[in-house]
Amino acid sequence: MIPVAEAQARVLALARPLPPEPVALRAAAGRVLAADAVALRDQPPFDCSAMDGWAVRAAEAPAGARRAAAGAAAAGGGRPGPLAPGSAMRIFTGAPVPDGADAVVIQEEATLAEGRVAIAAAAAPGDNIRRRGGDFAAGARLAAPRRLSAADLALLAAMGVATPAVARRPVVAIAMTGDELVLPGETPAPDQIFASNGYGLLAMAEAEGADVRLLPIARDRPETLAAVLGLAREADVVVTVGGASVGDHDLVGRVASGMGLERAFWKVAMRPGKPLMAGRLGEAILLGLPGNPVSALVCGHLFLLPLLRALQGLAAPLPRPRRAVLSRAVEANGPRAHYMRATLLPGDPLPAIRPFPSQDSSLLMPLAAADALLVRPPGAPAEPEGAMAEYLPLTGTG
Repeated sequence: MIPVAEAQARVLALARPLPPEPVALRAAAGRVLAADAVALRDQPPFDCSAMDGWAVRAAEAPAGARRAAAGAAAAGGGRPGPLAPGSAMRIFTGAPVPDGADAVVIQEEATLAEGRVAIAAAAAPGDNIRRRGGDFAAGARLAAPRRLSAADLALLAAMGVATPAVARRPVVAIAMTGDELVLPGETPAPDQIFASNGYGLLAMAEAEGADVRLLPIARDRPETLAAVLGLAREADVVVTVGGASVGDHDLVGRVASGMGLERAFWKVAMRPGKPLMAGRLGEAILLGLPGNPVSALVCGHLFLLPLLRALQGLAAPLPRPRRAVLSRAVEANGPRAHYMRATLLPGDPLPAIRPFPSQDSSLLMPLAAADALLVRPPGAPAEPEGAMAEYLPLTGTG
């Protein structure tokens, strides 16, 4: 067995960042920007009014001044003519400020009567004007890599970027293995169960930006498993669930080796999830996950999601531990790192964390209720309530 950190490093060493591709801006949400995006022009591209009101020369607009109303400027209405001395021009939010004006008096502080504008509060240079380039200048960059958020898309649009270059989506093929499995919606025999792990991993991988294909269930026969793995030839990542241990029906290692698997490791010093395997199968990366539901999904968080981030070019792909205060005592840990399902509770300045009483790796209900994995290092001593602890936040399970 190897430590978790070493196993994660070996998995990430298999990742070759995927090539970029241009996509329409409306399809870029959640994708990873692969090349810096460059602004085509200043934003705003001209001095513009921040409010509805009157464009004036500040020196001509003390409190109590009355100025002749002359002209109007509206957003999208073209550039207005210059402001005549001693006058005020009606202006609307987003409209270009006329030459000669250096302030905008908001409409609540001005009154129009008989063609003259009475100014109630003195104007100062720059009042209610958004200066050209005040947000960003032409040539400004949105730096890659980054997963594009809604705010990022708005920024790219304002920059004039119509087709950002993003990393290609990793193609992930998931194969659940075992004679005991049937798909939800099918009728199981008395000794069968519904296949569940693949659906959780599918949701996790799609949320991380992958294009996921759920392969047919591979039965416990070498030829069947080989045929199912053969369906994944175009995938970047092949994930098998089950069949990675040492029993007579645990075939993944044997069959994959016969198909040319270059194994990076097998077995990790962790629980749940010890019988984990990884390597390169042709052009694809193979992750052989345990069959127990919690083991498979915990390994998904620790290995599959970081791998997908690395393939999309994201820096620091590994989950970062956070700190919390134990809300109940925990026993001493054994020689393997233990990732305990837990729930977070409000606290000040740190949250509290409470591990669930049962950590059986077959129980999905506690996993669905969990929002964190309490991390217990190998050989960690017993800790009392109130002790500091590290945890990993969970996403995509609860």
